[in-house]
Amino acid sequence: MAPQTSITPMTWQTDDTGRPRTAEPGPGTAALAALARLAAVRTRFDYGPASSERGVISRLTEGVARVTGLPGVGFEELVRFENGSLGLVLDLDVNDVGVVLLDPDEGVEAGGVARRTERVMDTPVGERLLGRVVDPAGRPMDGLGPVRALGRRDVERRAPQIRDRAAVSTPLQTGIKAIDALVPIGRGQRELIVGDRQTGKSSLAVDTILNQRDGDVISVYCAIGQQISAVAKVVAHLREHDALERTIVVVTSGEDPVGLRYIAPYAATTMAEYFTDRGRDVLIVYDDLTRHARAYRELSLLLRRPPGREAYPGDIFYIHSRLLERAACLGPERGGGSLTALPIVETQAENLASYIPTNLISITDGQIYVSPRLFRRGQLPAVDVGRSVSRVGGRAQLPAYRKVGPSLRLFYSQFEELERFARYGARLEPHRRQQLERGRRVREALKQEEGDPRTVVEQLLTLVAVAEGAFDDVPINRIAAMENRLRHRITELPEVRRTIEEGRVLSDDHVQAIVTLARQLR
Repeated sequence: MAPQTSITPMTWQTDDTGRPRTAEPGPGTAALAALARLAAVRTRFDYGPASSERGVISRLTEGVARVTGLPGVGFEELVRFENGSLGLVLDLDVNDVGVVLLDPDEGVEAGGVARRTERVMDTPVGERLLGRVVDPAGRPMDGLGPVRALGRRDVERRAPQIRDRAAVSTPLQTGIKAIDALVPIGRGQRELIVGDRQTGKSSLAVDTILNQRDGDVISVYCAIGQQISAVAKVVAHLREHDALERTIVVVTSGEDPVGLRYIAPYAATTMAEYFTDRGRDVLIVYDDLTRHARAYRELSLLLRRPPGREAYPGDIFYIHSRLLERAACLGPERGGGSLTALPIVETQAENLASYIPTNLISITDGQIYVSPRLFRRGQLPAVDVGRSVSRVGGRAQLPAYRKVGPSLRLFYSQFEELERFARYGARLEPHRRQQLERGRRVREALKQEEGDPRTVVEQLLTLVAVAEGAFDDVPINRIAAMENRLRHRITELPEVRRTIEEGRVLSDDHVQAIVTLARQLR
């Protein structure tokens, strides 16, 4: 076994079809020769053994094999075992290498043979993945036959450099009033969805995907370690609302090998980047990175890496930062595409200061906090406006929202504080009581059923009407009915609708027209 310092990582660039193009220069001619051999193998797009170099499995634990006798193997290279299953090299030692299994370990045992493939982990890419449910290796899980992809690309790819990025300037409409108006998201942004379990985090992400069905945004949904039944419900929901045809679903379950769960978000991002590199706008959802962190912790402990805080390895921050840095809005010289990331992370007992959530909050461009208290009170979606923030999306928000969004957010925060004060039985002045009643109607107007995304015009008509007091005399239990009636009367305000769709600011006359129409419906 050669010393560890002689092993050179295998990296190369690929063209539009995923085939190797120009090798990146490395230290020494040996590295260049190795890259040339890898390029020759990679064009065949198979996982068969491409080298006579083989090793022997010295020890096998759950999901990880220690292999001796592979002196030329590189970091993140694939190896093939005797039963045909694959493994990924993630640990290089002087005496052996640590190989993480990507397939079930049936038939893999100590004393068995492992051969080099002289290639790194890659995944299929292309238009034909749309509408399909696959695993991170591109193998179909929907029973529709093999995926005939246009090519393959490396799972691990470099994030766009700063000079290749452009400012976030175009909104990504989620169809959810509480988000689009108060916590806006821009294309190319990384917005974290955080909250306790069973509070509707995945529903927010899936509804955002549904809202892209009639637009120009491609969606990728990556389920990491989820129950198959839960993923099946998501797929059925997308198919029912005609959104699956524009979506790629990448799935790993809790029963899959830990290596496959670890590689899943990187493979899904590679599939998304195929469209981004062609000037398309893509939305990717990671559901969720808490399970991904646990998978990497399990993997690292099996590889006997030193544990740190909460037994997570020291590079847990790095594996998520290098993933989320791949989300960006590209400049015109790179085609002008964008990759918007909505990672999901789970908290326990509303503790935002725990290890993984704080890591991800520091990496992303804002967070949408889903409160279990609001969820229990029936405020759905349970978005806590006071604890949610978007550090970028406000610059990309449609101008029409600026007429109501900032003032509505401030008013809503003041209302919540006033409501907490009023619970102690304090006597309020008349204008404070009026503020309290209007705030309750604003909160009711922000409610929205799952799977019912709203257009920009529908959202703004409702929010302007309730913020300007048009529904002050309407009982709270009739706000939803008034909103539906207002949605069906949009055609009576063609000038307002045209102003919103053309991206112009609403004038005072437009606001007055909305209020007048809303008052006629009472």
